[in-house]
Amino acid sequence: MSSLLVFPGQGAQQPGMLHRLPQETVSEACDVLGEDVLLLDSAEALQSTRAVQLCLLIAGVAASRQLAIAPDHVAGLSIGAYPAAVVAGALRFSDALRLVSLRGELMQQAYPQGYGMTAIIGLDLATVEALLAQVHSVDSPVYLANINADNQMVIAGSDEAMKAVAGLAKDRLGSCTCVIKRLAVSVPSHCPLLEAPAASLAEAFANVELKTPTLGYLSGSRARPIVKPDALRDDLAFNMCRVVDWRGTVQSAYERGVRLQIELPPGAVLTGLARRVFEQGTVMAFDGARLDTLQALMREEESRQN
Repeated sequence: MSSLLVFPGQGAQQPGMLHRLPQETVSEACDVLGEDVLLLDSAEALQSTRAVQLCLLIAGVAASRQLAIAPDHVAGLSIGAYPAAVVAGALRFSDALRLVSLRGELMQQAYPQGYGMTAIIGLDLATVEALLAQVHSVDSPVYLANINADNQMVIAGSDEAMKAVAGLAKDRLGSCTCVIKRLAVSVPSHCPLLEAPAASLAEAFANVELKTPTLGYLSGSRARPIVKPDALRDDLAFNMCRVVDWRGTVQSAYERGVRLQIELPPGAVLTGLARRVFEQGTVMAFDGARLDTLQALMREEESRQN
């Protein structure tokens, strides 16, 4: 049996999230970026994609340092892949900060308004794909973005197209059965609309050193381990325009013997999703848990392997 740290994606952000972190990591981020990152986590600042992504990166790295115990595996949803790569020893924190700053800017500039993401809870993958096919067009683009669970999908595209899909979904199951939730994401992530920003980010990655992960890095897009630095570079640069298969990623971890999953801050969205897969084992969120309890659970899993 083994342990897994997971890092949430955009939408999990919370006002004030950086102010609850150890200031050593926050100060390091300030030095690298040449700005006061504590200004990024206000409700107003978090309207910016760049601010959100930097906050999630800093929070994930800071919390993992607090744990001070290496897991067996890491995985991140979307932007969560960056703190996962840092914790895996494959990407320097300083490089991650610069890349994420650029990533957020590129995504924000590509679609400053009129686009986003919407969660559809209650319909399976085949049904959602059929609804997307009814609505999608060049003038009204909408795509599958995330497979979070058997009955929880996320779509991305124009506001008009997402509203049309949401209407069809409610007609299919009824408003009491199907839950539609617009996410706190202002760009259409994980679909072909972001192929151009991803290509620009890949150019920046060409000058960044990546190393072989020192522990298991599971790709949230491919739902399998990635070992080679070139493959990791591709995974990080292009995950913004690839469908997230989080259901498959968690299932892959479970099949590899993971029986302890800890979700790094902020929030506990991934914790709820994992409980559907982890029939045995323990699933917890860093937020709301005692640090010594989490450390004891990680040591217990470590001792079971020896």
